This record gives sequence, C-alpha cells and structure tokens, in this order.
Amino acid sequence: MTTGARYAYRRRLTDAPLLAAATGGRPNHRPVWFMRQAGRSLPEYREIRAGIGMLESCFNPELVCEITMQPVRRHKVDAAILFSDIVVPLKAAGVDLDIVAGTGPVVANPVRSAADVAALPRLRAEEVGAVTEAISLLTAELGDTPLIGFAGAPFTLASYLVEGGPSRNHERTKALMHSDPKTWHALLGALADTTIAFLQAQLHAGVDAIQLFDSWTGALSEADYRTYVLPHSERVFAEVAEAGVPRIHFGVGTGELLGVMGEAGADVVGVDWRIPLDEAGRRVGPGKALQGNLDPAVLFAGWDAVEKEVRRIAGEADRAIAAGTTGHIFNLGHGVLPDTDPAVLTDVVELVHSL
Repeated sequence: MTTGARYAYRRRLTDAPLLAAATGGRPNHRPVWFMRQAGRSLPEYREIRAGIGMLESCFNPELVCEITMQPVRRHKVDAAILFSDIVVPLKAAGVDLDIVAGTGPVVANPVRSAADVAALPRLRAEEVGAVTEAISLLTAELGDTPLIGFAGAPFTLASYLVEGGPSRNHERTKALMHSDPKTWHALLGALADTTIAFLQAQLHAGVDAIQLFDSWTGALSEADYRTYVLPHSERVFAEVAEAGVPRIHFGVGTGELLGVMGEAGADVVGVDWRIPLDEAGRRVGPGKALQGNLDPAVLFAGWDAVEKEVRRIAGEADRAIAAGTTGHIFNLGHGVLPDTDPAVLTDVVELVHSL
C-alpha cells in the first residue's frame, strides 16, 4: 500500500491477516473481528463503564484505549475497532445531542430547513483531540494488531439529525430528500465534510483501516441511493484514499444495494446476514473483498448451530473468492448483541482461524 505524504507516520503491519485480506493479499489465516466487540457483551466493559455516560466515555482517551483493548485481549481477534460512536463528531462540533440509554442518539434541535443546514457546525480536527489521543495510546499498545477507525456515513448522520433520533420509517428524512433536494444535498455535503474531517483526524493519528457505517441506508431504494446518497459517500472515500489504508463500507438491510454501495469507493463491502456471501460477491462484482456475515442471534443457538453457520459462511466466502472476490474478513452481519456469551465469541475466533 502506498501512503500519502500527509499520512507519513503509520505502523507497518505487513503480515496482519486483516489488512492482507482487505487488499487482495494472502493472509496466513482467515481474519475475524466483530462489530460492537468493544462493549456491551463484556463484563469488564460494564464494570469500567459503570456510572459513566456513553459520550463522556468516548471523550476519555484512557477509557477509550482500555475498552478498545478488552476484546483483543479476551478473544484474540484480528483487529481492534476504536471505541466511539457515529455521533461523536457531531457532538464535538457543537450539535446539541445525547445518547439516551435504551433509545440511542437524540438531537435537541432537528435539522429540517435550509436555515437549519446553514447553521450546522462543521468539525475541526482539534475538537476530536481526545479521540486522536486515544488512537496514539492504542497504536503503542496493540503490537501487530491493526486498529480500525470509523465514522458514520452522511446519510445515516442526516437521518438522526432530521428525525431527531432513531426512526423506524425515516419519513421526515425521505420527505426532505424528495421535497427539497437542494437542502438535502446541502445537508449531506456538510455532513460529508464532518465525516471526512473525523476520518482524516483518525488517519493522521495512526489507524490502520477505516469503516464507514451507513447503518440506515437499507431503508432506501437503489434509485434514491444513487441520486441522494452515492455522490456524498463517494466523496468521503475519495478524500481518504490518499492515506492508503483499507476502506470498508457497511450498512444494514442493504442486500439490494450491494452493487451500488460497491461503487462508492471502498475496498471491502460489509454484508449483513440476509444474503449469502457468494451471492453478495456476485452483486458487488469482482475486485473487492467482502466482510461478514454471521447472524448475531445465531450466537444464542448453541455451539453446534454456531459451528454449522460459521462453516457455511466460510464456504460461501471461498466460493465468492473463486469467482473474483479478492478476500474475506469474517464478521457478524451486524453488531454483537448485549446478552451474547463472550465465550462463544472466543470460540468463533478459534474456529474461523482454523478454517
């Protein structure tokens, strides 16, 4: 991988299986990590977070470092992912929001007009200094394990801002999109600026890969995605390309969008559990790696069922690679559920490494 001059400092992890799988190399074993591995299912996480709010935790470098390291120590996964939240850059920039337990991000003043968009603050790198400090602590502690940085994609951030919080139907978001495209594109342009600034800050601090979460884009048709989302996600990926690190793109319920999401510029396309990986590879097309895609709920079904599903997914991934997919990173099809037995995750890592 080439590294742009602006990102001159970076660990050289040439033998890391995750980075090899993401870039068309030949890893010495199948890499695995889990979305939301740093958090809710681990008793050591619940202990260290007791009495500390989510956003407060995300701006405490030492706490971020410790939480990020916990699943690496316990599960021996092939990557750490920065403990953070997709609304962290919005909060850092000055948006009045909070993460409410049991609900998720709640925005005090939703963004629903051109004036609201014009008033939306942009992120400056120094406003996420706590995050970059945590990355510096982590890169000193992780050894040969890569660190994945991440950000929310413009569409998903826009959905939270327009709806005022999580939404089942995204009706206000879609209404703004279709009724006032000019304001919509101004909003996504502003959010792309913030996402780019957040990712670039992480890249300068030394993350080894980045993942762009477009969690709610599965609510869209392909036509709407192409018109209202794709140009902004493309710009995000293009602006971080110079860093030369693997770029991963993930959304939930995006089986019908995998082809167009693959066009956005990522090296790796994340796949949720609803579609087989060999079919996902056909939709994405050759020349990209895949990530996924065990159903998180299967982890509650007992080891025989878990093992059967892990082996099935590995077989589908191998067929995808035979057809032109460049690599496979094993993961869940979404995040670890809070009541998951951590021992099962550890066993999944051991099994994946043996395949």
